Amino acid sequence: MKDEDHSTAHPFRIIGEDRPSRWLITCDHATNRVPDWVAGGDLGIATADMARHIAYDVGAAGLARRLARAMDAPAILSDFSRLVIDPNRGEDDPTLLMRLYDGTVIPANKTAGPAERERRLERLHRPYHRALERLASRHPARCICAVHSFTRQLRGRPPRPWQIGILYSHRDARLGPAMVQACRDEGWITGENQPYSGHLQGDSIDRHALAHGRPNLLIELRNDLIATPAGQQEWADRLAPVIARTLAKAGL
Repeated sequence: MKDEDHSTAHPFRIIGEDRPSRWLITCDHATNRVPDWVAGGDLGIATADMARHIAYDVGAAGLARRLARAMDAPAILSDFSRLVIDPNRGEDDPTLLMRLYDGTVIPANKTAGPAERERRLERLHRPYHRALERLASRHPARCICAVHSFTRQLRGRPPRPWQIGILYSHRDARLGPAMVQACRDEGWITGENQPYSGHLQGDSIDRHALAHGRPNLLIELRNDLIATPAGQQEWADRLAPVIARTLAKAGL
């Protein structure tokens, strides 16, 4: 059984494509990599900023890999920074190419016009979504679990109190509220559609789950909790049975 496919190294990674679970684990913001054909591989911001949550979801890739393994599920992870182009945004979203994020100006994006936007869409964003949809379509009863992380505190904002957030759309509340309660029953400080809204037109869940009627979860872990492999494994081991129980109780 193929565990990981490196042939698609540029826009995404696929892990365990042949695993049998109906779940597909996705990680839209897995890496801070900048392809060398984008501004010479340097967006013009400090190395410290490229290591922050503005460039990728810290710890999310490791959590997604370990969660997929624990659930015997396939996974797909992006392989380009969200600052290059955000795969969790629709093509017409004004934040697709961020020029300012959490106090940091992105110089390489300030002058990126329509032609550069189209180039990044064609080489990164669209291939990622084509691969995601292909994997989603492989199982007739596919469920999608999107893995993200959030920073404990945005600049100039109060600290966020949650350990974990469960996001869901008003268009599909079959799993989200039950997962919130299941997390709270475990004693985790859990945000319901916090720290972000659970519905964003054109995002990955909207495109690959809601549009097809696929059951879905979007899980946000506070990134300091999953910054190390040990933390990622701990939370994967915690989450896998809770996700399975939540789906089983829903009878979907």
